Amino acid sequence: MFVQQLEPVGGSLGLSALVAALPLVTVLVLLGAVRMKAHVAGLIGLGVAVLVAWLAYGMPLGQTVSSGAQGVLFGLFPIMWIVVNALWVYRMTIRTRHFDILRRSFGRLSDDPRIQALVIAFCFGALLEALAGFGAPVAICSVMLVALGFDPVKAAVVALVANTAPVAFGAMGTPVVTLAQVTGLPLDAVASVVGRQTPLLALVVPLVLVGLVDGRRGLRETWVPALACGVAFAVAQFVASNYVSAQLADIGAALIGAGALVAVPQARRPAAEPVRAAVLTGVRSEDLDEEDPKPEVLRAYAPYALIVVIFSVAQIPAVKDWLAEANRVFDWPFLDVANPDGDPVSGNVFTLPLVSTGGTLVLLAGVLTAMVIGVHARVAVREWFGTVHELRFAILTVTSVLALAYVMNLSGQAATIGHFVAAAGAGLAFLSPVLGWFGVAVSGSDTSANALFGALQVTAAQQSGLSPELLAAANSSGGVLGKMISPQNLTIACAAVGLAGREGDLLRKVLPWSLGLLLVMCLIVFAQSTVVLSWMLP
Repeated sequence: MFVQQLEPVGGSLGLSALVAALPLVTVLVLLGAVRMKAHVAGLIGLGVAVLVAWLAYGMPLGQTVSSGAQGVLFGLFPIMWIVVNALWVYRMTIRTRHFDILRRSFGRLSDDPRIQALVIAFCFGALLEALAGFGAPVAICSVMLVALGFDPVKAAVVALVANTAPVAFGAMGTPVVTLAQVTGLPLDAVASVVGRQTPLLALVVPLVLVGLVDGRRGLRETWVPALACGVAFAVAQFVASNYVSAQLADIGAALIGAGALVAVPQARRPAAEPVRAAVLTGVRSEDLDEEDPKPEVLRAYAPYALIVVIFSVAQIPAVKDWLAEANRVFDWPFLDVANPDGDPVSGNVFTLPLVSTGGTLVLLAGVLTAMVIGVHARVAVREWFGTVHELRFAILTVTSVLALAYVMNLSGQAATIGHFVAAAGAGLAFLSPVLGWFGVAVSGSDTSANALFGALQVTAAQQSGLSPELLAAANSSGGVLGKMISPQNLTIACAAVGLAGREGDLLRKVLPWSLGLLLVMCLIVFAQSTVVLSWMLP
């Protein structure tokens, strides 16, 4: 048995924390300063983590490698399993042109560009975030907005800012699932607290979006539908994450938010020509006036309807228990780790959710989608492997970062840093969202940031007398605000709208919003750690 140590370097907590931080510092410097590719930085950081665990913490090399392998498996299944299958569904709709039909259908809901921004960037973007995440909402929504006549820069900025409130529950709840896995906290407990933080962002973001599209006039003329959309989204996300399922939180919020938006009479009124002339400065796609047959429109919506139905059925208690019977729980080979108190850590046992995981359910939806929209089985299989090839570097990045996180957590490096950070005392609650924000800003992924810093936040909370669930949730909730400034997302946005090389221009436009909303989240978390807002916590 390997017993973790908190002060393995010179018997000093400060010196040990400095050494333990080397893998994280390596990744952040390589990404932020050297601007190295994320998958290369992740692999180098993993190598540093292995060396620190083996040489500084005395973890046997076999156990160190085994802990990293567990992180790789978790990165592949269930995390990238969800992403691959979700993007596979999207690729099939592109191939059959049903995505173009969906885009035209959205364009007909309203001719007001401010309402179009809410429908596409906020509501449909949230649905895409729920199903896939990892940059897909920004790429798809920005292209749709440009096709509707938005200026490319404005389309990219709107898509980036909109991709905030749903991120913590994106990719079928992958960030919070990962957070629960690496911290050992119950998923329901973590999701419940996150669901009492990010909905507050949802109240604000739609108002920000109409302001970005049309300035003060946009706020003055469309604040009612924007607020209705935000309130509906926030309430649905809160209810689903606390009382239904973290995996369904964004799906329900996106659909209910869109329904509330369309239900407001003001949202359906034709936009005044001066508004359209001022906002739609780009070239409108020529195919927007095409009339699509109703059966084809229904087919275009079918993939997303199938996913919603399948995931809803999977949450029925009897079905959920039946699916869970296929889970495999086993002792992870070549791993026997105890915490500093001598108690076995949860990482010694691994749970493999074969059928109940979101990726398998999306795969089922994809098979049905292929049948509904008319994709031949051979073509569907080819598209699946094409999706894997397209995501090969993302897969390598996620698996390397999670392997790094598992090595740091199981060797005791994260515990050392957590004990050291706990010296911030009460101020830790204010700073905890900043750590998540920073992690997402450099990695582009709330999942990766939770894997890197989740265990650290929990250890620091335990040492400082704060709620572990609160700080773990704050890591994810703060992280969502770093998404819009991450190099990965900025590059995706620029590539999607034909602005390659102008990432700096986008960064300057979204950075103030990222920092401003981060400050709001820091104040919320700090207030939740005191009597001011502690009543909000479960």
